[in-house]
Amino acid sequence: MLDIGFLELMLIGIVALLVLGPERLPKAARTTGLWIGKIKRTVSGMQREISAQLEAEELRQKLNEQQKKLDDSLKKAKQDVESIAEPAAPHRETTANQQATEQRVASASARLDDALKTVREDAPATDQTDHQKDSNHQ
Repeated sequence: MLDIGFLELMLIGIVALLVLGPERLPKAARTTGLWIGKIKRTVSGMQREISAQLEAEELRQKLNEQQKKLDDSLKKAKQDVESIAEPAAPHRETTANQQATEQRVASASARLDDALKTVREDAPATDQTDHQKDSNHQ
């Protein structure tokens, strides 16, 4: 933490011995050690918090990038599905038109069949009448 060499430490010890005296020096050294320990723990805790915040920020950035990629992929997939569905929609309309046409054709065929039945039913009666007339003339 602090770049204090042996000579500097010895100089501080001698000054402390002269200022505090031999009776108060051990207690002062203990108190100084406790304060230095607290400062080191505080600095260490701050470093851990800063590191954790940096890691969290990096994770947020990666998450945002992944979210953006996912959104882009989702948009592309949606466009692909819509492009596939769009040609199918006219096909459905064509199918609906074909079904309507088929229904009209079936209805017309049924009417034509009914008309033919009616004609056939009337025709034998007419043919029989004609045959009877022909036989009466003979």
